Amino acid sequence: MIDLDLVNLSRLQFALTALYHFLFIPLTLGLSMLLVIMESVYVMTGREIWKRMTQFWGMLFGINFAMGVATGITMEFQFGTNWAYYSHYVGDIFGAPLALEGLLAFFLESTFVGLFFFGWDRLSKVGHLFVTALVAFGSSLSALWILIANAWMQNPIGAEFNYETMRMELVSFSAVLLNPVAQAKFVHTVAAGYVVGSVFVLAISAWYLLRGRNVDVARRSMAVAASFGLACSLSVVVLGDESGYVASENQKMKIAAIEAEWHTEDAPAGFTVFGIPDVSERKTYAQVKVPWLLGLIATRSIDRQVPGIVDLVERARERVRSGIQAHAALQALRADHADARARADFEAHRGDLGYGLLLLRYTRNPASATPEQIDRAAWSTVPNVPVLFWSFRLMVALGLFLIVLFSMAFYFSARHRIAYDRWFLRLACFSLPLPWIAAELGWIVAEYGRQPWAVDGLLPTFLGISMTSPVNVWLSLTGFIVFYTALAAVDVYLMVRMIRRGPDGLGYWPLPVADPAAPTVARQIEA
Repeated sequence: MIDLDLVNLSRLQFALTALYHFLFIPLTLGLSMLLVIMESVYVMTGREIWKRMTQFWGMLFGINFAMGVATGITMEFQFGTNWAYYSHYVGDIFGAPLALEGLLAFFLESTFVGLFFFGWDRLSKVGHLFVTALVAFGSSLSALWILIANAWMQNPIGAEFNYETMRMELVSFSAVLLNPVAQAKFVHTVAAGYVVGSVFVLAISAWYLLRGRNVDVARRSMAVAASFGLACSLSVVVLGDESGYVASENQKMKIAAIEAEWHTEDAPAGFTVFGIPDVSERKTYAQVKVPWLLGLIATRSIDRQVPGIVDLVERARERVRSGIQAHAALQALRADHADARARADFEAHRGDLGYGLLLLRYTRNPASATPEQIDRAAWSTVPNVPVLFWSFRLMVALGLFLIVLFSMAFYFSARHRIAYDRWFLRLACFSLPLPWIAAELGWIVAEYGRQPWAVDGLLPTFLGISMTSPVNVWLSLTGFIVFYTALAAVDVYLMVRMIRRGPDGLGYWPLPVADPAAPTVARQIEA
């Protein structure tokens, strides 16, 4: 029987480390592309101020990049320490993208990060711009391989279960590589990273303008962040819609849980803007709906239904019963690989084996499962509806707010008023944490919505853990918390120190000589 305390602790540890690591990834993606834009302007115009901007924001990128590397390495070790059976069961498929991420992306990115910092006086302008572009390309390529691995957990294609080795084995790498979930998640995640980087530059630049410091750098930085951020925030909406459509094709339960849609509606289904999900009553109270919208998003049609949770549980119940036969046939095949009848039974039901494995949470032998246990296994396929419902809506609300923020920034920048509207500068400063919150909520929706599966439909999460003691997980979890807290303190200290020093404090260029008789920029802005 499964130790659920051990399962929950293992999940908690991986969730905390993954969410912490993801604080750094989107900023790396966003800043790297903004550096390419700023340095491109420097190469085309030859104006030194654009070089100063690239170097300053590049220093902040470097701090963030180092923290991302440190947190990413510790996270990957958990596959061996806390998720040993998961690594054994799907390592042939999941390990390939991770290996390629290290060989083709991380090494590329790390090498050219060094050239970015130390190559200013050793490379030509065009040569250094090429290096910066490769840093951005490496960041995106790294995200691509990670998301290919993650997408396979959401939509496991290109692999088959081998009953002789008791493992999933890769049969088509191209299918894994071209997984439609990977394509949708990649463009959506990268665009979200660009938004995070743009808000970061926007907020820090607004802070400088409020204090009348580094005005030339801050105004240009805000103009770049406003235009780039507006385009990316709008694209996030479009690409997120595509992600929703792909999920509706292969993760119908996730979509139903996000919408708290307990019962199937007539097509086209309405989108619930507000509601209060009640899990015990299996109802959603005080619903405010937009007619047709969910049907259009999830099915791209007006005549296809979006199945509700209760109907999907009924389908899961049938698959659990089929999975019981697959599990029984598998046990017979393990005893005798030449058993032709068992092989035929297994082939007929192999697609539902994962659903049969859900019963191992309630009984040692799925073949002896009671109707009540089958029902519990079927309802276990429903993720936490309130968490998904509210996480998704808060994420969408933050995304819409950021579109408004970038629109205002673009308008004020185009009219050369961005340094004078102090209420907007304060709003931009206070908006700094919002894209991170939206990004983390997006990952909660994606990963928590996959539960109870480690690999959707194939491997229940509770079966993927390592057979260790909860004490060991508590010790490692405590160690990670202490280590990550120390890293967070160092990161905040370095970032704040660099921001307070500002572009003029880096020592790359001489400070301007102030004229005591001339009015300061701060006084001009105040006026």
